[in-house]
Amino acid sequence: MSGGRIADARARGKLMSAAEAAELIPAGARVGMSGFTGAGHPKVVPEALAARITEAGTRGERMAVSVYTGASTAPELDGVLAAVDGIDLRMPYQSDPVTRAKINAGQMDYLDVHLSHVAQMVWEGIFGQLDVAVIEVTGITEQGELIPSSSVGNNKTWIDQAERVVLEVNSWQPAELEGMHDVYYGTALPPDRKPIQMRGPQDRIGSAYLHCPPEKIVAVVETHAPDRATAFSPVDADSRRIAEHVVDFLSHEVGKGRLPADLLPLQSGVGNIANAVLAGLDDGPFARLTAYTEVIQDGMLDLLRSGTLSSASATSFSLSEEGMAGFRADIAQFRDRIVLRPQEISNHPEVVRRLGCLAMNGMIEADLYGNVNSTHVMGSSIQNGIGGSGDFARNAFVSMFLTPSTAKRGAISCLVPMVSHVDHTEHDVHVLITEQGVADLRGLAPRRRAQKVIDHCAHPYFRPMLQDYLDRATAGARGKHTPHLLEESLSWHTRYLREGTMRLD
Repeated sequence: MSGGRIADARARGKLMSAAEAAELIPAGARVGMSGFTGAGHPKVVPEALAARITEAGTRGERMAVSVYTGASTAPELDGVLAAVDGIDLRMPYQSDPVTRAKINAGQMDYLDVHLSHVAQMVWEGIFGQLDVAVIEVTGITEQGELIPSSSVGNNKTWIDQAERVVLEVNSWQPAELEGMHDVYYGTALPPDRKPIQMRGPQDRIGSAYLHCPPEKIVAVVETHAPDRATAFSPVDADSRRIAEHVVDFLSHEVGKGRLPADLLPLQSGVGNIANAVLAGLDDGPFARLTAYTEVIQDGMLDLLRSGTLSSASATSFSLSEEGMAGFRADIAQFRDRIVLRPQEISNHPEVVRRLGCLAMNGMIEADLYGNVNSTHVMGSSIQNGIGGSGDFARNAFVSMFLTPSTAKRGAISCLVPMVSHVDHTEHDVHVLITEQGVADLRGLAPRRRAQKVIDHCAHPYFRPMLQDYLDRATAGARGKHTPHLLEESLSWHTRYLREGTMRLD
């Protein structure tokens, strides 16, 4: 144990192994852990805790904890704890296949929460007292300040609220991350709230460090382990076409005078389509763009490199192996153009609305009237969670949802008569975009929206089926405002569950 990244003598005096630190987490504890999309999560203490849980099981004792994070993490956290049935309650977001299977089997409780709401709920005491925080940091200064890692997430809240704090100091994280963060300590519960003093994505309103009373720190563990890389598929034809439609739509809005030439701050979800859209923006007519978003992924780094994007504000990175290597190699040029904030600020609804963000998020399905399901497969099986899409969609200047028109090699239509689960109501969805085209739903009554969705977004195979449903619903439904045939509205989903396809042939 060298203590090389630990300049504070008090913290060096608490150096111990991961196994020793895990012994400080009792059964039934509520544990706040760092991590957001595989970045900045603790790398070794969760695995040591999983080993401890396994050992307890050999003695016939059940040991489990509640795990709260910023968002999804990695197999070294979610996966190992879920595999040994070590999680009682997981919140606010996950994407781990083992965790997902346990949740959908009813073996783990899961609370899917808007990411901007988590800190407030913890401060309110909704979940009870937070017992332990396990936080990865890049280093500890001589004054005891904590240098945040590659994500900020809910770390400020976990440290403030936890009775005890365990730190993982990860020397793999670039030392040059110091100064890239902006940790705001001015939030409060009503009636003591004050306006967030931000007018642009690059405004700094907080500290470059996380603060923790030294007496709270009970363990310091050294690590040298990489973040979990996000694997992105090559851009396919559908993703490229979606990206072209996004650029065309934004260009149209500029031409109409509804957006300035340099647009408004961009928010982008994570994934292959999002990266394709970012690449499309790099090839488009725009310059001097900004981003106010949750995560910085490969496509956003490319925009920063090219100069198309002048600055980006987020709470975390979500990078491929190539993206990580490129970021580390070019960190000097990114250091003053990227700001990482707590997610209660990166996703703050009032800031999102005031800045006028352009929200671009993925979805599982949308229905004829513009309701969007972004979390559940066939109504009852969770995929990942709502994440921050709701924070941005409801408050964006323009809220766009993107998806290919079909899934499962054409067996599933992503445009259906009625969604099997609603995360974003028709009131929060302005524009739907598939590889088929753009449905601008703004200013349209429900039946007009439905026709737009059919004409511009539906796959040609499913378009006649949707038109037939809408025509019959319009003729036969009791109410004509948002016409539905209730006995048929979810029949496409039940047909898929029964036959493995929504198709009729």
